[in-house]
Amino acid sequence: MLRLSTKGQYGVRAMFELAKNYEKGPLTIKEIAARQGVSISYLEQLLNKLRKSDLITSQKGPGGGYVINKKPEEISVGLILNSLEGPVAIAQCLDPSAKGCKRVEGCVTRLLWKSLGEKIEDFLDTINLNDLLKEEAKLLR
Repeated sequence: MLRLSTKGQYGVRAMFELAKNYEKGPLTIKEIAARQGVSISYLEQLLNKLRKSDLITSQKGPGGGYVINKKPEEISVGLILNSLEGPVAIAQCLDPSAKGCKRVEGCVTRLLWKSLGEKIEDFLDTINLNDLLKEEAKLLR
């Protein structure tokens, strides 16, 4: 079974919360954690990665917290996941951090997995935070 890690799932959920608060001011890590049911310590790690990827900014002091750096429609799910997890590699032979497969040169299935990964990335790049906000509005009707 192909699964997205909790890092990716929780990161998208955190970004969704920040998008909901776009132009209303920063959200604290406690607010995000409570709204999405994520531990503060794990969320802290994810927000740090998202900050280093320049998707969010942290604001210190009273009334501080986190804000997204772009409009919700400018931040795709693909961009968030890539920032947290790197490129889609659905097979070990496609994982740049793993040792290569000995059959790479003539492996037909590697081409299949590569093509599927590209299609997944393309799809994730078509969905942005604003799309998720619209979906939530439909659910809440």
